[in-house]
Amino acid sequence: MTTELPAAPEYAEPVVDWHRLDVRMLIVRPLNEMVGLIPLFIGLLVLGKGETWRFLASGGVIVAIVLFGLLRWISTRYRITTEQVELHTGLLVRKRLAVPRDRIRTVDLTAKLGHRLFGLSAIRVGTGQRDQPGEDGLTLDAVSSAEAERLRVLLLTTAKSEAPTEAVVARPGVVLSEWDNRWLRYAPLTLSGLVAAGALFGFVMNFARELDIEVLDPMTEAAHWVAEQPIGLTVALFAGVVLLVATLGSVLVYVVQFWGYRLTREPDDTVRVRRGLLTTRSVSVAEQRLRGVELVEPLLLRAGRGAHAKTVTTGLGRKGESNLLLPPAPVSEAHRVSAEALRQAESPTRTPLRRHPMAALRRRMVRAVVPLLVLAAVLAWFAPSWTWQVVLALVPFSAALGWDRYRSLGHALTDRYLLARAGSAIRETVALQRTGIIGWRIYRSFFQRRAGLVTISATTAAGDGAYHVIDVAEGDGLALADEAVPGLLRPFLER
Repeated sequence: MTTELPAAPEYAEPVVDWHRLDVRMLIVRPLNEMVGLIPLFIGLLVLGKGETWRFLASGGVIVAIVLFGLLRWISTRYRITTEQVELHTGLLVRKRLAVPRDRIRTVDLTAKLGHRLFGLSAIRVGTGQRDQPGEDGLTLDAVSSAEAERLRVLLLTTAKSEAPTEAVVARPGVVLSEWDNRWLRYAPLTLSGLVAAGALFGFVMNFARELDIEVLDPMTEAAHWVAEQPIGLTVALFAGVVLLVATLGSVLVYVVQFWGYRLTREPDDTVRVRRGLLTTRSVSVAEQRLRGVELVEPLLLRAGRGAHAKTVTTGLGRKGESNLLLPPAPVSEAHRVSAEALRQAESPTRTPLRRHPMAALRRRMVRAVVPLLVLAAVLAWFAPSWTWQVVLALVPFSAALGWDRYRSLGHALTDRYLLARAGSAIRETVALQRTGIIGWRIYRSFFQRRAGLVTISATTAAGDGAYHVIDVAEGDGLALADEAVPGLLRPFLER
């Protein structure tokens, strides 16, 4: 798939003078804040039973939001030099941030509904380091969409000693993957709708309780009616409602998060992901920072032959969504996109993996079955008889999960990549560049030593920081580490 996109400037002039954020943020920021408070305002005004304090509280919240936005605009300034990005903010407590440009890992352009209405975007510059909790780089909220695109090119372009006076038109971008309506069938397999429905139900119940709204009585009557029906009908109704809510909710969440998804390779040597329905996001990752990819296959998604992909990027961990490469989609598409992102003819994630020894299977079966047997024995002694029978009924399912965990184990080594796979409920396959491995960590528990197994962890400055080859035979694991990065582990090995 090689769809051409409009050309973008290869170079942009630095913003050497101090600039303020766009003045339209005085409207956009309060608007975005109040959109999230709409349910509260409805409860205070419509359902407030005419109480004056509720009207005053609503007005006070709106005034406070507007004043806060005004103070933020007045106190915020930024500039981008050839060496760093600087941000000064705060009125009573001044805060000054400076990020060296050579430490920039990602540039995230986010436009909430209010931003989009006024043609603005928020820019978050990611460095992959958190000096303080909740901090990772800096954020400019908000600038015009055209300025945001110009700054994206500037921030991800290496500063030049002699800058040209005019922007150079670069080759057009190339689309690697884009939204397909057929991917919606994978949405229910993520269970995100069920989680969202549960969170919404809890919010509504707390909201109703705070405002003394009687919504429990109708629900209680419906629950009593269902309970009075035959057990088969009750189970069928409950299962049908849960399935319907999970399906509709998952599809809605999928559309909101990933609508308009497009993965492109930009002229400035970055991989860029655009997505979002109400809030649009555009995340750009410099290709020189890519150290591999990771395929994630939750159990239900794997059963439907689906997966989603993430990048393994230097200085960028797994927290947040900046490392998303592909939303839940066919596993074949995940392999293809991985190959495109890594500029490989064939994705390394398709490499056949070596099985781990039977001792690894025994460890997983013992972990899966023995705790349930012990629990059943305890319940048979101290609890009613039906409790231990329920626990015993779970043993086959737990044993099947242990077997699947063993089947998921595997590793391989190619000319350029180390492959490692593990997990059952969430199976993860990582392809890590061998040149990105900076060290090895060898771990053996008491039971691993008795079984002749070892866990080999490749440490890296990308992604999680360490990727594990779990429960591999001791000799095979050490040989794998020695071959993957020749000379690194050799001084510590006994021949």
